[in-house]
Amino acid sequence: MDEKEVEVKAPEPEAQAGPAYPDDKPKENLIPVFIYGKRFFVPESFTIITAMEYVGFQFKKAIGCREGFCGACATIYRLEGDYKLRTGLACQTVVEPNMYLVQIPFTPAVKAVYDISKLKPELASIQRYYPEVFRCVACNSCTKACPQEIEVMDYIQEIKRGNLAKAADLSFDCIMCGLCAVRCPAEMVQYNIALLARRLTGRYLLPRSAHLAERLAEQKEGRYEKEIEKLKGLSREELTKRYTERDLDFKVF
Repeated sequence: MDEKEVEVKAPEPEAQAGPAYPDDKPKENLIPVFIYGKRFFVPESFTIITAMEYVGFQFKKAIGCREGFCGACATIYRLEGDYKLRTGLACQTVVEPNMYLVQIPFTPAVKAVYDISKLKPELASIQRYYPEVFRCVACNSCTKACPQEIEVMDYIQEIKRGNLAKAADLSFDCIMCGLCAVRCPAEMVQYNIALLARRLTGRYLLPRSAHLAERLAEQKEGRYEKEIEKLKGLSREELTKRYTERDLDFKVF
């Protein structure tokens, strides 16, 4: 029989590394991290997002502002030798050696559907749609998980006391990332509960905005229609110039 040539393929590498530098010498120490179960080597100073992009991941979701304000990049991870399941925002959390991580494009949580005009600014409204708020055991896990350092447990306690305005104030900086709900042993969705408290506060408890009412009345009268049509006809460069040179002389209060 004729001898057949056998093609020998090189074995696949066990680990994936980021792009090589021209001189093949990294400018920074590389550390191993496990992304979706696969090992990669990334610079030790990178955040989770920059590390994932460094090794080739392209984000179409689970990313937004990159500054810790939108809450889109919630991540769950474990560290080497630590049994704890940790949470954080990928744009804020710096990688650590042998970190195992996975991103959550959306935190699964029940969101009540209600008509705010038919509710009253009282505890009964919260209780009707989120009765689990009374299961809170004050463990403070939610506060520890919050990347905005919001006192989550405190605003839940204020809601239980019926102090919706205080709860709205404490939760004002919430970015709705959902990490508090991920850690909650009482199975609450704190950020949705706080959202209802803020909506009730804004509709019923805070004073009405006089300047907003005036502006809405002016719009109904068609006061700005000619100016809007004129702006529609401007080029992008002209619009940019008008925007940057505008005078901010309006009165808020």
